[in-house]
Amino acid sequence: MKKLIIASISSMILSASLFAQDMHKVVIQVSTDDQRTQKIALNNAVNLQKLYGLDNVEIEIVAYGPGLGIMTAGSNHSTRVKSLAMQNITFSACGNTIAKMTKKFGKAPVLTEGVETVKAGVARIIELQEENYSYIRP
Repeated sequence: MKKLIIASISSMILSASLFAQDMHKVVIQVSTDDQRTQKIALNNAVNLQKLYGLDNVEIEIVAYGPGLGIMTAGSNHSTRVKSLAMQNITFSACGNTIAKMTKKFGKAPVLTEGVETVKAGVARIIELQEENYSYIRP
């Protein structure tokens, strides 16, 4: 009986560790206003989801500085960002950048629906890397 229980527990631990190996976590940095680079960042996210499957990859795109434009309502990418946000891709906009833009232009930029705000984009990338996210900068 003890051997059966030990075998069952060992099997569950092995299954859990195999599942953990299947989960991929990725953070993608966008810090440039270059439209081509921004498109590549979005393509990277979509390609990873296609490769690993929606349930096997966690993706967060973090934008700061000139890259914040990718997450604004007036962006060429706003429709795609909104769509991808509904497909389990997290979009995080830098609060420091938003504050600087608000001060410079007298109003905050309007973020695309589905975009979250974090205190500092660079700090968010560090936090995610500390949680074993792989880092990509297109």
